[in-house]
Amino acid sequence: MTAATAPNAQQRLDRLPIGRFHIVTLVAVSFAYFFEFADINTFAVTAPRLLKLWGVTVDQVAYVTSTSFVGMFLGSIIAGALADRVGRKPALTATVLFFGVFSLASVFSWDVVSLGVFRFLTSAGLSAMTVVAVIYVSELFPAARRGKYQAYAIAIGICGTPATSLIASFVVPLSDWSWRLVYLWGALGLFFVFFLRRLKESPRWLENRGEHERADAVLREIEESVAAEKGPLPEPAPALVAPDTTEASAAWWRVLLRRRVLLPTLLLCVLWVTQTIGFFGYSSWAPTLLAKQGFSVENSIFYVALTTIGAPLGCLLAAAVTDRFERKWCLVVFGAVIGVCGLFYGLTFDPVLIVVFGFLVNLVERGYTALAYAYSPELFDTRTRSLGTGISYGVGRLSNAAGPLIIAALYTGSGYQAVFVFIAATWVVGAVVVALFGPRTKLRTPAVAPPNPVGA
Repeated sequence: MTAATAPNAQQRLDRLPIGRFHIVTLVAVSFAYFFEFADINTFAVTAPRLLKLWGVTVDQVAYVTSTSFVGMFLGSIIAGALADRVGRKPALTATVLFFGVFSLASVFSWDVVSLGVFRFLTSAGLSAMTVVAVIYVSELFPAARRGKYQAYAIAIGICGTPATSLIASFVVPLSDWSWRLVYLWGALGLFFVFFLRRLKESPRWLENRGEHERADAVLREIEESVAAEKGPLPEPAPALVAPDTTEASAAWWRVLLRRRVLLPTLLLCVLWVTQTIGFFGYSSWAPTLLAKQGFSVENSIFYVALTTIGAPLGCLLAAAVTDRFERKWCLVVFGAVIGVCGLFYGLTFDPVLIVVFGFLVNLVERGYTALAYAYSPELFDTRTRSLGTGISYGVGRLSNAAGPLIIAALYTGSGYQAVFVFIAATWVVGAVVVALFGPRTKLRTPAVAPPNPVGA
């Protein structure tokens, strides 16, 4: 098949205006994100109750938390293989149902070991879903708008975190068993099944598999739906290179070792490791460290709660800039700003300044994450996208098994401010690495041409 006659899903998708099909896809992915963010903190908000009911120790809480991040790592790796093997839509469905089922199983936990096993499996599903979702949005939305809609999905989804905290604050104190309702809340992601009839398989995945007739059929359905709503569609840009299907049967580790896959994967590993340690360093430790510095527990929790208001606003900020400017440089600027604001957050003991700088950290960090979700899959072509995205995201989550140990050692050995210097430094390192080695991706169509070399 020649380049002139090759079907080209990306060119056909890129020239579409945003229509009802895109909005339904956005709502479905946002729903999945909402319950991913809702479920990720269920153990954190129920653990204090279990300390009394089950006699759970702090060490056991740390064990469950650490193993959850190991689960996230494994889930990310498996998600990449699953999305390549069975398709983006089935993989997204399977991962949402997986975390929903095991969140439901957590309702019936009988001790900390059983709960730890269920949370390990739930966390694997949560991370797997995220990997597939960012790939799914990247492949179905037009290149000129996919960053914006990725950010919109995160902005909606992140509201699941305060929703879980609010629900937990009401239901956990009700009785000795009511903490279980928090896990039932997390299991509501199972209702994702009601979106399935409206979702489409990624034509780019089908095309990469050599299933050109199926890809064309899906594209025609999408085009007819958008044309009926928006009017006649412009002609797609011509394909420059026929999609390469020769790697479809190659072993994943052989594909990973190829320079055009290995280098961006290593780059993204640095990005996600610094993001994970930096984000969880602030969110997990800030209330504890403030309390250690003499603030009351109530005040420290209240101050941190005020700062989280910036989180959804940060996603909207990312939506405003992500498709207007080069994503690489947006990540660099956002990372540097987080480092500076985080450093000031740790150096001040004035309540007003703590809230102000904490608010800025949350705002810019959530914007950074939304940008990173859009940027990561753009560094790979269709064949290698789930592999590179899954491994790098998984390594980032795995790093947080060590992050708390480093922070605890720093606090014990050097004090409160050393912790925030370390966290700020991780953000700066991430920003510098992206600045030096990150490829430019604005309006890239990686299904048609390989990515620019790292460092371009």
